[in-house]
Amino acid sequence: MISMALKMLFGDPAKYYGLVFGVTFATLLMAQQTSIFIGLMARTASAIFAVNEADIWVMDQRVRYVEEIEPLRDVELSNVRSVPGVQWAVPFYKGLTTMRMPDGLTQQVQLIGIDDVSLVGMCPKVLMGDPLELKKPQTAMIDKNGFLFTWPNQPLQLGKYIEINDHRLKVDSICEVAPTFLTFPILYVSYNTAREILPPQRNQMSIVLVKAKKGESLQALKKRITNKTGLQALTQNEFAWRSINYILERTGIPINFGITIFLGILIGAAITAQTFYIFVVENLKQFAVMKAVGVTNRQLLKMVLTQAAVVGATGYGLGIGFTALFFKVTANSPALKGFVLLWQVMAGTAATIAVIILFSILFSLRKVFKLDPAIVFRG
Repeated sequence: MISMALKMLFGDPAKYYGLVFGVTFATLLMAQQTSIFIGLMARTASAIFAVNEADIWVMDQRVRYVEEIEPLRDVELSNVRSVPGVQWAVPFYKGLTTMRMPDGLTQQVQLIGIDDVSLVGMCPKVLMGDPLELKKPQTAMIDKNGFLFTWPNQPLQLGKYIEINDHRLKVDSICEVAPTFLTFPILYVSYNTAREILPPQRNQMSIVLVKAKKGESLQALKKRITNKTGLQALTQNEFAWRSINYILERTGIPINFGITIFLGILIGAAITAQTFYIFVVENLKQFAVMKAVGVTNRQLLKMVLTQAAVVGATGYGLGIGFTALFFKVTANSPALKGFVLLWQVMAGTAATIAVIILFSILFSLRKVFKLDPAIVFRG
């Protein structure tokens, strides 16, 4: 019976290719768009996960996500350090500023100021140069994509100069960072250098990074910090999810991606259901012959399910293959760097495709089960 089902399926190439196309298209659209959506959300919190040394992020109560920073008073650093359970606390600056490009144009950059002594918060992956050079005044580390954007068509090299607010900074190291939600170049400088090159203002410290003592409860330490300083204290994961939830709630990104994914499911289901229905209708006489010679509905169900499984597996495999190929080809593109096809996305897409296939054969099976074998003897 299985061989008969496959002969019927492959005997009509046009219908077979139509079924496979519908499943492939739905798989490709769902897997690709879901992966890009997850990648964008991961970029929202990549700047937080890049700082692995700190356990707790202390900031103003009004901060809602990582790109919306309210400056703190310098005295807050001493206040946080005095909280019992704090092993160390260092200042951290994160903000946007304007850099003058070599061609005279200006470009916004993400400026990150790290502690001058410990260098806590520095990019963990340095490609060129000595990161300890950041302790020197008027020196900077730039990310690889930022270098290529600032000096296009030039090889990576050290010793170049950039200008920020009439201050010249020497690029003494180049790093590679996980892409962030904002695509501007990223500059790492020492905290004192950041204070020197930024426009003067009363408060400049963005965040206090805290390391808890060994064995200390992070939740208990957070409460002590908040009670003593009045500031907001969050763990790395809490701050990351707050940033992600802010983007989900305040932007149209999830709605737009949701619509695209839903259309992929809808179109894939419509094409598959219609083509499969036509395929079954056009083979009703063959099914009738089988019923006339004693084939049961259970055996017919096994045949149709076999056909559906072959179509689903082939279409799903092609769709996932094209999705993986897309991310492989665009792996070095700055706009799509870091986007990957996760196994969770593959599993979720497979489950959705299975539902689409079952939905597609639902009405077709009803027609087969109610089929009168006497149709064979009618003119």
